[in-house]
Amino acid sequence: MAGMNFKQIETFRAVMLTGSMTVAAQQLHTSQPNVSRVIGKLEAELGFELFDRLPGRVVATKGAEALFKEVERAFVGLDSLSESARAIRDVGVGTLRVAAAASISLSVLPLAVRMFSEKYPLVRIVLDTSESHVIANWIATQHCDIGFVSNIADKPGVVASVIHTESAVCVVPARHPLARKKRLIPEDLTGERFISLPSGSLSRRAIDAAFSDGARIMALETPFAATICRMVSEGLGVSLVNPIVSRTMTFPGVVAIPFKPDIPFRSYMLRAQLAPRDTHVNHFVSCMRAAFKSM
Repeated sequence: MAGMNFKQIETFRAVMLTGSMTVAAQQLHTSQPNVSRVIGKLEAELGFELFDRLPGRVVATKGAEALFKEVERAFVGLDSLSESARAIRDVGVGTLRVAAAASISLSVLPLAVRMFSEKYPLVRIVLDTSESHVIANWIATQHCDIGFVSNIADKPGVVASVIHTESAVCVVPARHPLARKKRLIPEDLTGERFISLPSGSLSRRAIDAAFSDGARIMALETPFAATICRMVSEGLGVSLVNPIVSRTMTFPGVVAIPFKPDIPFRSYMLRAQLAPRDTHVNHFVSCMRAAFKSM
């Protein structure tokens, strides 16, 4: 049996199951003479006859019966493999490791996880939250399958792409005089205590470029938009943040106001450069895109 190819095995099995080379040929979408040739060649290679040819039918020999038992064991294994493949495709198994910056973890990520779990309820998801440069290291070492960050750094082995962009909003205390305005500009924040993102980040540089030196009072600095909004709710100052955070999280006593000029807040997706294609990762990316659009 070691020298048998799959076509011979399939043809032999079809003849055994139907008892007819003609019917077997119909099932295999080929001709009866072709089936007869395949069986004849197989018999020659095996060194014994498989069938007694009778008018309109064939009768299996004892050798064929013994061989058929071995063939069926092999086909049961193939059926099991096929079923396993279907289960992986339709249901999903294993673990998906996702890393995200705090602003994304607290806003968009939960909705994306719900969408993903509706299709792959058996896939275990491990969520890690940290700063963007740490997440880039996790992706480079493939500690995590995919990452979502608000800032990118040049990290070898990591491919970054923009997954979402929005313009900054100004968050002010609800009782602040600026809260009555429908739109704010840099001059409106002159002399205001400002709660800022950390120095060096792309968003911080874009915000600072919109203001003249000394216009704001740089009162506080923190890397997390949620923390900034809480500080604003305590009346500690005003700030510019990603609108996704202010929309998806409730901060009592905080008003979010459109700001001009537009200052983009970009969210990035990080993938390992040499990571293999993964159905679960690709679907999770689709869920993240849908979640961003629905916010």
